[in-house]
Amino acid sequence: QVQLVESGGGLVQAGGSLRLSCAASGRTFSSYAMGWFRQAPGKEREFVAADTWIGSRTYYADSVKGRFTISRDRSKNTLALQMNSLKPEDTAVYYCAAGSPRCSGNVCYAEGMDYWGKGTLVTVSS
Repeated sequence: QVQLVESGGGLVQAGGSLRLSCAASGRTFSSYAMGWFRQAPGKEREFVAADTWIGSRTYYADSVKGRFTISRDRSKNTLALQMNSLKPEDTAVYYCAAGSPRCSGNVCYAEGMDYWGKGTLVTVSS
C-alpha cells in the first residue's frame, strides 16, 4: 500500500519558519516527481514546489520563491519543505504528492500527481 505521510505543520508567527516532511512508503519514488501543494480555506488547491525526476530540477511558485526550499532524499524516500519568512497568506493545508506531472514555467500541475498525502495544517499568525 502506497502512503505519503506529511508532518511538521503547526502554528507560527509571521516571519517565522517551519519545516515540513513527507515520508513515502509502499514503493520507491526515485523516478517520480515529488512536490508540495496547498489549499487555503475557501480557495483552490495550488502548486507550491516540486522536485522532478529530470535532472532533479526544482520548481517553485512565484509566491514562495526565495522563501521556501524543497529537498529530497531519494535513498530514504522522503521529501521536505523548508519554509522561511512565513506570511499569513501561507496559511493552508499542505499536501505532499508524487507522480508524473506536466511542468511549465514555474508550475507543476496537480493532474499528473498519482499519489497524495492527507495533508498537514500550517497556520501563520500576524
